[in-house]
Amino acid sequence: MKYMLIMRSTEAALQASKEVDFEDIINQMGAYNEAMMKAGVMIGGEGLADAKEDANFIVDFDQDPPLITDGPYGETHELFNGFWLLEVPTKQDAIEWASRCPLGPGSKLEVRRVSGEEDFADFTDNEYIQKEAGWREEVEARRDAGAAGGAGTTGTGGAA
Repeated sequence: MKYMLIMRSTEAALQASKEVDFEDIINQMGAYNEAMMKAGVMIGGEGLADAKEDANFIVDFDQDPPLITDGPYGETHELFNGFWLLEVPTKQDAIEWASRCPLGPGSKLEVRRVSGEEDFADFTDNEYIQKEAGWREEVEARRDAGAAGGAGTTGTGGAA
């Protein structure tokens, strides 16, 4: 089963993070990511840029055509700072990995199961369900080719 761990922070957590050396945060997140990689459970993850950054925007589908607006977004507790994607055998394994995350007071991880092929078993004859299976194979083949060639990133994953 795949799970997404979504990192959320309150204003208090953001303030507390400013009191800690950023390199310490990078090291803690790096060690956490390394443990998940060595265990073979982390399949992706990234930190997100600050919500106030100019490159961010919102697409609001309440209108046609959709309305595009720049941030900042809602309240801090509504935002997320980064995410990890894990593939683990059970929900309990996801709980155990999420519990080990080096976040402090004021931070939360929202953990959601990622939909899989089994969720669409009644639609196996659907054109796009079939195409998606092919797309996933293509992405995996590109990833495998990149790994064989030494390509890839070594970022801090979900570090914010």
